[in-house]
Amino acid sequence: MMGKLDLSLACWDYDRVRPLMDGTVRPDGINLNFQPLVVEETFFRMLRFREFDAAEMSMSSYLVTLTRPERPFVAIPVFPSRYFRHSCIYINADSGIRAPSDLVGKRVGAPEYQMTAPVWIRGILADHYGVAPDSVTHVTGGAEQPGREEKLPIRLPPNFRVERINGGQTLSAMLRDGGIDALVTARKPSTYDGQRVRRMFPDYPQVEREYWRQTGIFPIMHVVAIRRDVYEANRWIARALYKAFVEAQALTYTGLRETAALKGMLPWFNAHVEDTVELMGDDFWPYGLPRNRTVLQTFLRYHAEQGLSDGTLRPEEMFAPETLDEFVI
Repeated sequence: MMGKLDLSLACWDYDRVRPLMDGTVRPDGINLNFQPLVVEETFFRMLRFREFDAAEMSMSSYLVTLTRPERPFVAIPVFPSRYFRHSCIYINADSGIRAPSDLVGKRVGAPEYQMTAPVWIRGILADHYGVAPDSVTHVTGGAEQPGREEKLPIRLPPNFRVERINGGQTLSAMLRDGGIDALVTARKPSTYDGQRVRRMFPDYPQVEREYWRQTGIFPIMHVVAIRRDVYEANRWIARALYKAFVEAQALTYTGLRETAALKGMLPWFNAHVEDTVELMGDDFWPYGLPRNRTVLQTFLRYHAEQGLSDGTLRPEEMFAPETLDEFVI
């Protein structure tokens, strides 16, 4: 009898993947070495050094790899991170920015130009507020620590203005001090005080709910990518991992519906679950291609409009063919 395949997987310890981490769910035919790492470390180690057999990966970074001849990774349609990003646009109160349209002509920071969160934000600003991606100066570098660089080298068309900050600077401090007018990022800057540094949309929950009502889009941030050499040697692992992630998420959904005791520490946790289901439906965090086609097509368009890809990629080409049909457990 053949033994199971040893496979390493790096992913943050989200509730929807915890059954994979603790062994409650075991992928068919696989001994899983689950490494619960913060996303920045996972992305850097996988994209630069390909240290893991499979890993959570920035969707934008993954798409950049698909523009390279080697195509070193192949993804499965599992999305461990999704996030409405209107809350992640920060401005300097002295910059003269009062509405999103005021960003035109301004200096807007982002830790990396090709980062998924800024790609979504720039796309939303363009579609809904008339702020074209090439109408601002993009300023990149470390948000809290100096020296951050793009994880992958990128070449942009000349109409996009991208500047790197100096060695000792941080975007967080520059936002406070006026070196940049705004910052789009995944993490709230340490200089945020709600006054000098504040959010573009202070009422972001309402703004994001209205965005959902208008578009039906719950933005995808991350995919799960397998090293292509590992996948080509054992193509069945794509389906096995996909199935396991679906089963792990199903257990999480069951837990969210528990009302006898609070599953999370928030006092009105159950009310929040009920409100989310009422607005977005029972499966509000769908996996698989069919129910995510609109989200993926929108992001592919944003990626191309921002000079990061050529616009020819289709959603089907993003994922292992073994995982393209709907999976029901």
